Amino acid sequence: MHDGGGRQVRRTYRAAGSAVLLALLFAVAATVAAASGGRTAGAAARTPALYSPDAGFARDMAVHHQQAVEMSFLVRDRTQDEAVRSLAYDIANTQANQRGMLLGWLDLWGLPKVLAGEPPMSWMAPASASAPASASAPASAGGSGAHGGHAVDGVPAKPGALMPGMATKEEIAALGAAQGRDAEVLFLQLMTDHHKGGVAMARGCAVQCATPAERALAQGMVEAQQSELTLMADMLRARGAAPRG
Repeated sequence: MHDGGGRQVRRTYRAAGSAVLLALLFAVAATVAAASGGRTAGAAARTPALYSPDAGFARDMAVHHQQAVEMSFLVRDRTQDEAVRSLAYDIANTQANQRGMLLGWLDLWGLPKVLAGEPPMSWMAPASASAPASASAPASAGGSGAHGGHAVDGVPAKPGALMPGMATKEEIAALGAAQGRDAEVLFLQLMTDHHKGGVAMARGCAVQCATPAERALAQGMVEAQQSELTLMADMLRARGAAPRG
């Protein structure tokens, strides 16, 4: 732990750890609810459609989470800093578990995990949407949705990045080449961007998804990642750095 602001970082880290635990509890509850719902009468009528927010969120967030897991494993092997390694472990563990749930739901619904021609984020309605949606086709003709390739809730997709918040191949390569403090700072900056995009996407599902279990999981993601954003800002400050942009 670096000296500057270390005590505050430790306090924030404990709070973030509690939020991660809550997110995992949401995940377990969501799995049980989904499994129970599948055995009730009329479950088929509640199965999300191919282009629904429920299915689109599951597909997109599974991809988004996979990159967070990759970045976490990269930094774990490039620093000896206990706080960064612990944060990376928590992110990798939590998001790998959540990714498994999202892909499992797609299997349960009989829907593909990858949909050719579906632009990322096309399931998201405009920011003014305030009720769950049940779309059965892409948001517009030709398959380009309201947010595909553009900003989501104020979070832009960088040139070369698949979705808002995601790192580019060049940024992943830079993280893989960094060591020590440089790796710590770059990881915290990239993961800050990543979490901002993830929070925006999860908020969209919390409003638009029709499956209660998936909405609960999305809300758990929002709360955990917002807490981790506070933690990462403190950790960057302790290293004489700041989030990018």
